[in-house]
Amino acid sequence: MVMLRYSVPSAADADVAWALVAEPSRWHEWSPHVRGAWGLGDGEVESSALGAARLFGVLPVPARIDIVEKSAERRHWVWKVGLVKIDHEVRTDPDGCTIVLTCHAPAALEPVIRFTYWPIVKLLVDRLATVAEDALPRTPAYA
Repeated sequence: MVMLRYSVPSAADADVAWALVAEPSRWHEWSPHVRGAWGLGDGEVESSALGAARLFGVLPVPARIDIVEKSAERRHWVWKVGLVKIDHEVRTDPDGCTIVLTCHAPAALEPVIRFTYWPIVKLLVDRLATVAEDALPRTPAYA
């Protein structure tokens, strides 16, 4: 197994980022090609849930939630899609949070994932951080 990891700091509250990452009904807010899911949990994803993510509105991608863990400092969930496991993590930081996506894949798949899927992952995680930060209260420029 090889591992690819992408991490981005965010000024967003960790609870806001977590909701975007852990609630399938909100995935479309930062990942426009994902149009929800079924069977992966009621509200938030749930450990041992078996279901599918819906891509582009029609394509079901079977997935299994392996684990969901939450603490004050770190929350994460891992799902398995085919031969690949992806860990979705939100860490609480003094200035907001850090969002981390880690992919574990067989060595033979690593080049394919690195050059096709991983550039998209980086864009989506950056977008997730931006969407979460948009929930921050704004101070008017004239104040």
